[in-house]
Amino acid sequence: MNAPTASAATTPLRRLALHSTTTCATQASAYGQCILATYKDVKKDVCKDEFAKFGQCLRDAMNRKW
Repeated sequence: MNAPTASAATTPLRRLALHSTTTCATQASAYGQCILATYKDVKKDVCKDEFAKFGQCLRDAMNRKW
């Protein structure tokens, strides 16, 4: 029994990976830089704004309303 083949960008996980590395690369980089700069002094919500922008970019790119 053969499973239906899907193109590289049609499965949700592949679309998420594609958008997180291309479409939202700027926001992902800003979030990563914030984490890198503050990982020794962890505090709640220290990178909240960067994470929110990255998450919103992914939701917009994935066309989801999570």
